[in-house]
Amino acid sequence: MENLVLTLVLFSLALAMPWANATDQGSENAWFRSLCQGKEKIAQLRFYIQDALSGPNATVWEVARSNITSTSPTSFGQVRVIDDLITAGPDPNSMKLGRAQGLITMADLQVPAIAMNINFYFSAGKYNGSTLCILGRNQILSPNRELPVVGGTGAFRMARGYSISNTYSYDIVANYGVLEYVVYVTYIELEE
Repeated sequence: MENLVLTLVLFSLALAMPWANATDQGSENAWFRSLCQGKEKIAQLRFYIQDALSGPNATVWEVARSNITSTSPTSFGQVRVIDDLITAGPDPNSMKLGRAQGLITMADLQVPAIAMNINFYFSAGKYNGSTLCILGRNQILSPNRELPVVGGTGAFRMARGYSISNTYSYDIVANYGVLEYVVYVTYIELEE
């Protein structure tokens, strides 16, 4: 009986601990509870990713490969990390908006397609300090590739939506691509 009481007390404490921690979070807890009182905003963003695949200023680096990557027609199993420049226009010297950072994995044995986990980090403009996260399958040779927006931070906290990407240009000699992204996103803006 004594063990049963001790077990029940410990179980009750374990259940109560997350609630105690949540109330210690003050402003975060208040923010989350007030979501229904916030206003949902919609934004359409257009920007360009400067994708330097090789050279002294490369922004895409291979970090892993499978034992079949070198013989696969789709480079299946190749894993790369990216830290690409985001610009307002297709010219690499146009206004710098931030960085596209994340992982891309060649993940299809039949057609060139990548599994993407990319964070768009904005370091200038209206969304300075905010991020948008996209995640999904990108069939890279297709036009109008759709990927979901699965979240964000800062101004884009609790974001959702989708992006449409296209290859704007690709220089085979320089191994340099420019990707156009149009992002449709909804997010919560709290009243101040």
